[in-house]
Amino acid sequence: MKIGLVGYKGSGKSLLFQWLTGIAPDPALSHSLQSATAAIPEARFEALTKIYNPKKITYAGLEIVDTPGLARDQHGNPARLAQLREADALVWVIPVFDNSDPDKEIAAFKEDAVIADLEIVLNRIEKVIEQNKRPVPKAEHEKLEFELSVLELLQGGLESGNPLQEEQLTLEQQRVVRGFRLLSGKPKMMIINTPDDETDLEQYKKYAKDGTSVIAISVALETELAQMQPEEKSAFLKEMQLPSSDKSTVLHTMLDASGQMTFITAGEKELRTWLVPKGGTALEAAAAIHTDMAKGFIRAEVMRAEDLIRLGSERAVKAENLVRREPKDYVVQDGDILLFHFS
Repeated sequence: MKIGLVGYKGSGKSLLFQWLTGIAPDPALSHSLQSATAAIPEARFEALTKIYNPKKITYAGLEIVDTPGLARDQHGNPARLAQLREADALVWVIPVFDNSDPDKEIAAFKEDAVIADLEIVLNRIEKVIEQNKRPVPKAEHEKLEFELSVLELLQGGLESGNPLQEEQLTLEQQRVVRGFRLLSGKPKMMIINTPDDETDLEQYKKYAKDGTSVIAISVALETELAQMQPEEKSAFLKEMQLPSSDKSTVLHTMLDASGQMTFITAGEKELRTWLVPKGGTALEAAAAIHTDMAKGFIRAEVMRAEDLIRLGSERAVKAENLVRREPKDYVVQDGDILLFHFS
């Protein structure tokens, strides 16, 4: 799962990358991408570790991608944004310090994304029209005509400043659109980057519109706090009367915004979390571990982490008849511990 950080120069985007991943931005990569993995914390692992005493603990991770800062005059931004097309979700970093105007910043980013997407769509329209002029089989001609109709729909939405969302399209139209990986259609959230001494973080909830998750933090402060020992950090925050953000909350919000969730596999050898799309099935979860597991899928044994933690052992969970056998179309839930049987 690839999460792209995007923001204008000076937004604190690269500092956010450092806080989340523990990797300092590389100046040599200031004009290209830099990526690192941030492990997604799992609060239930502390209790599960006591039950299984595993030899190995592995956390699912998000690949965080830092990108070149956008120019506020918009020059060259389509090329910079093109590097984000492979990202599964975007995190907009919006500063609210040094006299910055967050409303203007958000509007500018939306405009930049639309311009970048429109460039892709118009170029493809030109190519499709050219291809359709050539003698092609009827089936190919119909396929090109359908793609052109979808592209013209996208063009109209982008030019009006209201990009079409996936739910506004038919399944056939969605298949065409996904190939372009348009920025305006990607899942997103916002990080409102506040001054170090900001104490009223609630005021920034007003930017949570259209289902967009918003978290307000001082990225500079959190990066500094990450270098402190826990006791030192606690004393500093108390003395300065400042709030602190939980990195776990930020990463889980990113995970949620990207449309993903985790499930757990557990045993003496390894305790591990894996990623699966929200609404994903047991078959998809098996495929996340190994394609052979999905191909030979027989069934999944499912128990809830809270049941296991409450009762203290798998034997006790089974004694309470709380282990279920589920087929491949079972929809995985947060907190599921899965054991797959496959041929």
